[in-house]
Amino acid sequence: MLRSAGTKPIEIRQREEQMKRFIMAASVSLMALAATQVTAQVTEEDLANDQASTDQVVTNGMGRNLQRFSPLEQVNKETVSRLVPAWAFSMGGEKQRGQETQPLVYDGVMYVTGSYSRLYAIDVHTGKELWQYDARLPEGILPCCDVINRGAAIYGDKIFFGTLDARLVALDLKTGDVVWNKKIADYRAGYSYTAAPLIVNGLIITGNSGGEFGIVGEVQARDTETGEIVWTRPVIEGHMGTLNGQESTMTGTLNATWPGDLWKTGGGATWLGGSYDIDTNTLVFGTGNPAPWNSHLRNAGQPTEGNVGDNLYAASRLGIDPATGEIKWHFQTTPREGWDFDGVNEVVAYTDREGNNRFATADRNGFFYVLNRDDGAFVSATPFVRDISWASGIDENGRPIYNEDNRPGDPSAAANGDKGEMVFAVPSFLGGKNWMPMAYSQNTGNFYVPSNEWGMDIWNEPVTYREGAAYLGSGFTIKPLFEDYIGSLKAIDPDSGEIKWEYKNDAPLWGGVMTTAGGLVFFGTPEGEFKALDDETGEELWSFQTGSGIVGQPVTWEMDGQQYVSVVSGWGGAVPLWGGEVANRVNYLNQGGMVWTFKLAN
Repeated sequence: MLRSAGTKPIEIRQREEQMKRFIMAASVSLMALAATQVTAQVTEEDLANDQASTDQVVTNGMGRNLQRFSPLEQVNKETVSRLVPAWAFSMGGEKQRGQETQPLVYDGVMYVTGSYSRLYAIDVHTGKELWQYDARLPEGILPCCDVINRGAAIYGDKIFFGTLDARLVALDLKTGDVVWNKKIADYRAGYSYTAAPLIVNGLIITGNSGGEFGIVGEVQARDTETGEIVWTRPVIEGHMGTLNGQESTMTGTLNATWPGDLWKTGGGATWLGGSYDIDTNTLVFGTGNPAPWNSHLRNAGQPTEGNVGDNLYAASRLGIDPATGEIKWHFQTTPREGWDFDGVNEVVAYTDREGNNRFATADRNGFFYVLNRDDGAFVSATPFVRDISWASGIDENGRPIYNEDNRPGDPSAAANGDKGEMVFAVPSFLGGKNWMPMAYSQNTGNFYVPSNEWGMDIWNEPVTYREGAAYLGSGFTIKPLFEDYIGSLKAIDPDSGEIKWEYKNDAPLWGGVMTTAGGLVFFGTPEGEFKALDDETGEELWSFQTGSGIVGQPVTWEMDGQQYVSVVSGWGGAVPLWGGEVANRVNYLNQGGMVWTFKLAN
């Protein structure tokens, strides 16, 4: 054996050096693995590419432009008949009301919110629950339209969602532990929160709910790490915004379009959340009805110079700078609104067949609008439901041409002063389209709009604001227009406004729509059927009975070389609570709470 003076044998020293190198390499590998596990986080790039990234769904709308289109085509017109359940997950307990959520899928886990402000993490391979967070709601919450929640948002190593007592919660993605919990507004004054948050450049963007209680609509931006507010933007003129803890600018001009002090309780709830157009770096939020509903209290006469009585920025779409909260542009769909035609409906960014960058939105008032993406300028509007009575059309500036005889009457002009003249108006206050999101197909260039054909008896009443009390000043009863159907899924050509086909449904449609490159349109019905239609013809190609009405939002993703489709089933929402004669027509439907996931049979 070779040996140097005063040293170990050469072979021993060589083996020791080899062992050291092995241990060092193993340590580096383990450190790299640990680092990978720690840093496997959702980034701004992930959010921006969500529509194209088929192995995950990390944004509400399957992309922040809200197109709800997937490039996946394994499930297509030829194969969809082989779609079968892969697993189902029960939300359990007695808290099963109105499951309007959209699932998120990331890193082997599905995240689903439920009614009563719950959030579940589910193993996406097996359907097994990993953890559950149940918000401890206080007594006295004031949700308008059922105890629903429409989804969460993921960024970094956290998942975020809002609660019915108007709070925003950040949880650890892996454990469900609370990272921070912040107050959006005071629930005792009528505020709540039901929408899926939106995340842009490390800021979490939220709106608020509570338009029927005389609250003030607002958009807030917070730091995702700390939950601290970066900026706020009230959406009713006269209120001050903030930036970095200081007052920034006033929204609009005080009393330009609002009389007296009514702007202080002016409504305009931003209750459906927003979208983000990365091309123009613009947040787009819709705003709800002005408060109170009784438009005669808000100068509902013919507009004068300055459009007094328009009540900005209620019933509008707003383009907002995501860094500062400044309003870049606005488009008001229903000035002098008097029928509860909220302007919150989602705004979808797309490129039309001639290459123009456009926004599309199907308004509660029954008209389908196309706007310019650069500045929100009006392009076109066409009716998408039948027998619209409150307006005869939309003029060249995008303003409604009112049928003033179809505006509910002024109570102060009535003989007894306690009830104005009743009118039958179409659509009903639940809208030609309500919250349920439409989808756009990059295959056909068409939009697929869940709509309802109904009207209402509506009248105005005197009302006085009281904090935490309903602030309507109106009464109403919803009635179906036709005997054979209420719900109608319509394929709409945005260039012409033409309805290419229509799928009629007995009960109202109240859930979201999804399109795919496989030529399919997925949606659910209150009768519990999850359906796939041909995107070109509307022909039904597949259906599955889920056991409860579907008011949720479908998603699709790819895992281990297979395409999966998921939807949440569970009847509820505004229709059974506010639907009048329509509610009686569907009172046989059962509530529930199930996540259904499908794949193609072998």
